[in-house]
Amino acid sequence: MDLRTIALFAPVLLFAMVAHEYAHGYAALKQGDPTAYELGRLTWNPAKHIDPFMTVILPVMLAVMNAPIFGGAKPIPVDPRNYRNYRRGDIIVSLAGIATNLAIAAVSVPLVMLLGVLGQRFPGALPTFAVLQEMAQISVMLNLMLALFNLLPLPPLDGSHVMKHLLPPAWALRYQELGRFGFLLLLPLLYLGVISIWMTPAYRLTRAAARFTAPYMLPPAGL
Repeated sequence: MDLRTIALFAPVLLFAMVAHEYAHGYAALKQGDPTAYELGRLTWNPAKHIDPFMTVILPVMLAVMNAPIFGGAKPIPVDPRNYRNYRRGDIIVSLAGIATNLAIAAVSVPLVMLLGVLGQRFPGALPTFAVLQEMAQISVMLNLMLALFNLLPLPPLDGSHVMKHLLPPAWALRYQELGRFGFLLLLPLLYLGVISIWMTPAYRLTRAAARFTAPYMLPPAGL
């Protein structure tokens, strides 16, 4: 991956991850848990959400491996005991980040089209609009991938918080204990290509969006 690609991907990925974590904290606050707010984590300041492994090391490692690029931010602290309804609150808070990434991906599609129209109408600013359009197109892919990745029913990812409520209580307790090894289990899944198979809907939706926005695409611009 060259420096130009990194320069385009990095801010989009960072925004997607910060939005994901902010959504968790905001949903938790609405469900009765002020933990993230009280600790100063309910903020759009990216410095508060950067995790050395998930935000920096993992995306770089995946780029070197030529694997799908995604990552995560520092998890938002929540205390489920504060939820007005534990089961409902846990599911809502867990899915809030995924829903946010899907919403950003959906909004990015018309944004690609709008930037294409603006670039055609104002040729003097075409290079700027072309770069922004490319970032919006990347946003579609990255946010879909983040949503699918976090839906994995592998503790401690968001999907596991839904899965555990579908299991008998005794099984749910054992299932949650996998959270101690969750990211160690993730690495072989990446290596064996299981994650790529899981991401298939994201790839297909990205290709569908690209076909839809193709008439609006501007010629690539340098940075």
